[in-house]
Amino acid sequence: MVLHDDATPTVNEHELRLEKLKKLQEMGIDPWPASPETDATCQQVIEEFKPDQEKSYKVAGRMVTRRSHGKTVFGHIQDRSGRLQFYLKQDLIGDQQFELFNHYFDIGDIIWLQGSSFTTKTGEITLKVEKFQLLSKCLYPLPEKFHGLTDVEARYRQRYLDLISNPDSREKFKKRSTIVRTIRNYLDGHDFMEVETPMLHPIAGGAAARPFVTHHNTYNMDLFLRIAPELYLKRLVIGGFERVYEINRNFRNEGISTKHNPEFTMLEFYQAYSNYHEMMECVEQLLRVVIQKTNGSLEITYGERTIDFGKPFKRIAMKDAVLQYGKLKAQDLTSDNISKVVSQLGFDVGHSYGQNLVILFEKLVEPHLQEPTFIIDFPIEISPLAKRDPQNPDFAARFELYIAGMEVANGFNELNDPFDQAQRFHEQLEHKKKGDVEAHAFDADYVHSLEYALPPTVGCGIGIDRLVMLCTNTTSIKDVILFPTLKKKEVNTDL
Repeated sequence: MVLHDDATPTVNEHELRLEKLKKLQEMGIDPWPASPETDATCQQVIEEFKPDQEKSYKVAGRMVTRRSHGKTVFGHIQDRSGRLQFYLKQDLIGDQQFELFNHYFDIGDIIWLQGSSFTTKTGEITLKVEKFQLLSKCLYPLPEKFHGLTDVEARYRQRYLDLISNPDSREKFKKRSTIVRTIRNYLDGHDFMEVETPMLHPIAGGAAARPFVTHHNTYNMDLFLRIAPELYLKRLVIGGFERVYEINRNFRNEGISTKHNPEFTMLEFYQAYSNYHEMMECVEQLLRVVIQKTNGSLEITYGERTIDFGKPFKRIAMKDAVLQYGKLKAQDLTSDNISKVVSQLGFDVGHSYGQNLVILFEKLVEPHLQEPTFIIDFPIEISPLAKRDPQNPDFAARFELYIAGMEVANGFNELNDPFDQAQRFHEQLEHKKKGDVEAHAFDADYVHSLEYALPPTVGCGIGIDRLVMLCTNTTSIKDVILFPTLKKKEVNTDL
């Protein structure tokens, strides 16, 4: 017997359905037959209804409600388009068929119906059933209809029940699909080409993160699930694909929180002969298109706050943001004092000035960045793949976009000097020796590719999951990932 949480029924309810299943099979009825023909969705039946025209339909879906009234049965089936009420009358389908449906068909069963549309006295468009068939027997009742699947962990582990019973959850993932499709349409319309790059990397690179490690038996070599596609996408720009993008998974062996999942979806796109100022304009425009398409307005509600994407996005240097929001003085952020300030505030001290500035930024500034805000002027030592700002070589030509206290995008002018890139990689190795587990590895093959000339290029990554969170007013990343990473739970699957 399967072990269940509060989303599933008691043993007796399950055994009752198993008895019905046994009797159906004894009657020669296949509980899981091949699918018969359908010619409409539930929504089509509703949209095509005309009071003066009777029309026949064949539909299929999951029975989600039912109520018996003597010689009639009312209920609803649900398919990908929505719900449709159906009506069975004993006089119309015959005693034997009525008994079959009334006693052996349950809420949760997948059924096929054939009939004509009409309206009830209450005005609800309904299918008057003439024929029906069981397509797939459901062996457990669905979650209670008024509250749906309320156990949070069960919603993640049994997402199928969440989608069946919670309309809000279904709408979130439909909206997610719209968001991704809108991004693709936007980039395709601006002459970008969608590509696919490897998920298994011989060297973990493209971002500062701890990787997942696996092993290839035939080659007898360790490989890493990719933490970012960046270095492969830039190889394609070198090869002449001057505008490329990829929407796909990244994997980072890090902590789990309401904003982090070890497996997540990123958009990364690269444009030759452009710069990070132009990229900020591009990101701003892209997000406006996405917000308008998915929400019907440039204003969204997130928590108790209204965020207006119609206003120009703010821009502020990281150092200035730390001074402003952290209420610190300029002398606190000098190279001589910053480590002491970080320690006095109770934070772990970093290995470099840049790391300490980022620590202060993350702790003191991020929660305050509610309106769309570009943070610029990042320390060069924490930007090993970014080009230096020509006006200030100690800082990178880079930005990060923050909305509702979350980092949503990261972009910069791509470093295309192979000698500078090699030196940066060497510096990263020194950080790794000092204990920085997220420091970048030395990728000699990538440095060699730069020797064939990467044109001036800007790149950007946008977190799809966090963007969906914003568009759906969702505070946990697990609620916008269909199957988030969870701790393994032992389940007995014997029927």
